[in-house]
Amino acid sequence: MAAIDGPRVGPASGGKARQLVIFAHGYGSNGEDLIGLAPYLAQILPDAAFVAPNAPEGVPGYPSGSAYQWFPLSGTDLHKLAAGVRAAAPSLNTFIDTELVRHGLPPSACALVGFSQGTMMSLHVGPRRAQTLGAVVGLSGLLAGAETLPREILSRPPILLCHGDRDDRVPPQSLFMALSALADVGAPALWRLCGGAGHSIPEEALSLTAEFLHDALAGGFAGWSGPERRV
Repeated sequence: MAAIDGPRVGPASGGKARQLVIFAHGYGSNGEDLIGLAPYLAQILPDAAFVAPNAPEGVPGYPSGSAYQWFPLSGTDLHKLAAGVRAAAPSLNTFIDTELVRHGLPPSACALVGFSQGTMMSLHVGPRRAQTLGAVVGLSGLLAGAETLPREILSRPPILLCHGDRDDRVPPQSLFMALSALADVGAPALWRLCGGAGHSIPEEALSLTAEFLHDALAGGFAGWSGPERRV
């Protein structure tokens, strides 16, 4: 299991971190891509530390250190995607554990924010951790391994899913498939289908993410198990 690490941004307040936001980037990207969101989120989370680890594998054909993958992608077959996230999950889980110890924080103070392939990782890892994370955000991704979730789910963190309605890489209907599977295991998610957005993180999704993380990490969703509702 490869150890992972990546760029970091400390709390904007200059003090000790009271929350931790871990970004999981998409296929063929790297930690520098998502750590750029930290200054925006820090406006509403001034006491949060941010870290964006590079995924454990380089992408063949790209210069070393420029493009990473959580697992190889060869299509959209959900069984292959499920096998991929399962194989990569130990690396991300170990990283989460290490960062919590580094900052002396409980899991409830940690948010996992994924984009695309990173969303697949976040939606797999988050509900399968025994101690509930403070929040999970999935942007422009999908839920792989939904068929095993009913017997593997260990916790139900607050979840936000956002997806562009013009996404040509991960079909927008993936949002509703994920919502249905999560609701079936008692883990309803807040959601937004972003009009006119492609495979990206539009301003609308980023703004919702900031508001959601602020509320979730402040305990605003503690014990929440209501029906799906649109934010």
